[in-house]
Amino acid sequence: MSYTRRLSILAFLTLMAIESFAQDDSFVLELEVGSSWQSNNDVQIPNDQTADRFDLTDILGSGPWASFRLNGIWNINERHGLRVVLAPLTIEERGQFDTNVRFDGESFLAATPLDARYRFNSWRLGYRYQYYDNNGWRLWAGATAKLRDAEITLRQGDTRASDDDLGFVPLLHLAGEYRWSDRWHFEFDFDGLAGGPGRAIDLSLKVGYTLDENWRITAGYRGLEGGADTDDVYSFAWFNSALVSAQYRF
Repeated sequence: MSYTRRLSILAFLTLMAIESFAQDDSFVLELEVGSSWQSNNDVQIPNDQTADRFDLTDILGSGPWASFRLNGIWNINERHGLRVVLAPLTIEERGQFDTNVRFDGESFLAATPLDARYRFNSWRLGYRYQYYDNNGWRLWAGATAKLRDAEITLRQGDTRASDDDLGFVPLLHLAGEYRWSDRWHFEFDFDGLAGGPGRAIDLSLKVGYTLDENWRITAGYRGLEGGADTDDVYSFAWFNSALVSAQYRF
């Protein structure tokens, strides 16, 4: 069983356990699916004169690729809530460079096919506080602990280079919802922080429709942008997604 699948099952069981302790209308489970494109994906590893900076879109292309995430919210009471986000992303494609490229101690030839793998899984646990509820608006602010599971691998014949990273990233969380009728609403959510050697931005904008007391559907846009600029790695990517989701409220 793959690492991603094991984590997904564990998180799903955790969400079900939380739901068993929640009161009516206090738990939200959302499955979000979409098509994702990458605008750029610049890489240099290591970030010094021994390696070359290149754009992974030259090999992977711009997309689209299918994407999904699972969001869970436990509204403990009217003000306080907990969030769980499972957002896996893995892309594997075959392409070639226009020029010779040095990456992670290995050299890859131009005009020669190679295989590339890009992984950027995001597992998050967060807290949020509802600080406004008036005139159709509800607004939240909080913090998110993000576990970043990243990998870039290139393979060309017998030559293979791979760089992976598993690390913790603290993020600011903002979210809001505006209802302009009994059925229709607008919502946004943001996890992000910038400063020091890098940044991380995850922003969604959605329009939603309420089907009944339990079910909602939404459609909209999500943007993911960020990376790091350190002695060991330079890596910045920007992904855009057109999405739809189904929300079930317990």
